[in-house]
Amino acid sequence: MWIADNWSDYEVIDCSKGEKLERWGDYILVRPDPQVIWDTPRKHRGWKHRNGHYHRSKKGGGEWEFFSLPKQWQIHYGSLTFNLKPFSFKHTGLFPEQATNWDWFSEKIQSAGRPVKVLNLFAYTGGATLAAAAAGAQVTHVDASKGMVTWAKENAVSSGLKDAPIRWLVDDCVKFVEREIRRGNKYDAIIMDPPSYGRGPKGEIWKIEDMIHPLIQLCTKILSDRPVFFLVNSYTTGLAPSVLTYMLATELKPWKGHVRAEEIGLPVTESGLILPCGASARWEA
Repeated sequence: MWIADNWSDYEVIDCSKGEKLERWGDYILVRPDPQVIWDTPRKHRGWKHRNGHYHRSKKGGGEWEFFSLPKQWQIHYGSLTFNLKPFSFKHTGLFPEQATNWDWFSEKIQSAGRPVKVLNLFAYTGGATLAAAAAGAQVTHVDASKGMVTWAKENAVSSGLKDAPIRWLVDDCVKFVEREIRRGNKYDAIIMDPPSYGRGPKGEIWKIEDMIHPLIQLCTKILSDRPVFFLVNSYTTGLAPSVLTYMLATELKPWKGHVRAEEIGLPVTESGLILPCGASARWEA
């Protein structure tokens, strides 16, 4: 398992009964987590003295309950600064477990010894985009949500990366890759963090089980002759690390690199154990 254990502004304090207790900077949140199927005693005072609590509804969705939580605040990871705010379906605008991947590909970019062009698909609020740009890459950031791209730009400004070589695009990821193939554009590295289910800006339906392999196939057509890495993230239970490995190893075989896939996770302070948070597959030359 790859563990995001270099945080100082974030921690999973405890987890029990379908929920996790987290510290985001100066604020304590309780949020649901489907992986937390165990029922352990809730001894930490944060369970009762939290700043925000997302209550999941039995009918689907849910709602936030706030206790002295600001509308927006910031946390830091190295040189990066992220603007957080509670919004729809329990999210805050950041997936802290992805920091383990940021560290990995930042080292790949810095040690490449040449300019690296990165394509970040389903780029959300820009965590991976900013990490790649801070490492010296030229990044194309693509997400179907205008609001998420705006949020990512705000994070770039807060991180001192306003003038970094980042191209911001609101677009359907599959259609964008198809156009890049026609244009003949190439990338040295590709990052994708697709949702299990979603809709594009014009109502295009994305279902990961049906779409992920064809998208990986498309992306091989825009890889440069000397790619540095290819990263695929999944929060979908059915896409085990071995499945991600098989897809990348099959489609990237001509580039003669190697693939490794693992669960990613976050350390839990109270138990000393690791909370699983999805899976990632890393191809590298």
